[in-house]
Amino acid sequence: MSNFKQGAKRVLIHLAVILGLLFAVLFIFFQVYLPGYTNHGETVTVPDLENFSYHEIESYLEARDLRYEITPDSGFVADAEPLSVLKQNPRPGAKVKQDRKIYITLNAENAPLIKMPNLVNSPLKNAQEVLSNYGLLRGEIIYVPDIGQNVVLEQKFHGRSIQEGFEIPKGSQIDLVVGDGLGKQSLSIPNLIGMEEEEAEFLIVGSGLRMGRVNFVTTDTVPKGTIVKQLPPSGIEAKTGELVDVWVSELGATENDF
Repeated sequence: MSNFKQGAKRVLIHLAVILGLLFAVLFIFFQVYLPGYTNHGETVTVPDLENFSYHEIESYLEARDLRYEITPDSGFVADAEPLSVLKQNPRPGAKVKQDRKIYITLNAENAPLIKMPNLVNSPLKNAQEVLSNYGLLRGEIIYVPDIGQNVVLEQKFHGRSIQEGFEIPKGSQIDLVVGDGLGKQSLSIPNLIGMEEEEAEFLIVGSGLRMGRVNFVTTDTVPKGTIVKQLPPSGIEAKTGELVDVWVSELGATENDF
């Protein structure tokens, strides 16, 4: 019986030693080795990289124990510098491990070309929504006498009328010629001959008309920049908002060139 007790005692001692060693190994692994291997508790706050130039990112992130990768997708924001950061993942302020990779989306170096939508005969509010959806900016609103109140009559890019489908850079400003709801009234075309171009345009707009095509002709008898011809001619009855074409002098030849 005593031999049985002594054997059982030795088994319990061996078992206790094994359990103790196992506990020690687990303690060292989870509390010492694993935290050191995974940099437990050592985190880095992700900085805000928005508007950073592509050339600034690498050194800036290396100094903070972070890496980066440029995503194949790019966006375009007209107000942002080319190749500047538009988006990042993880977001600014996130806590990450050292050497974590930050995924960067850059602003395109060149604005992509898009086809101009048709805004003519659309209400101004709808036209503005369409411009926004196409990534275009609404420029100047030019009111002209027309029975269609706040209805788009013409769409312009850099001062020139453009048609639907014309390719323009994304982010461009589009000016809109819009009716004021007053309708068309009869008036007499003013005499523009002999005026300077800027003065003539001021009189045309002030008379309720619109500046039409500006043509240039060469002459050595009229000062440069002077109106030498107009259509319709002065004195003709016209409707408000009607276009008036002018011919402007340039030095070089004779007045007969026009």
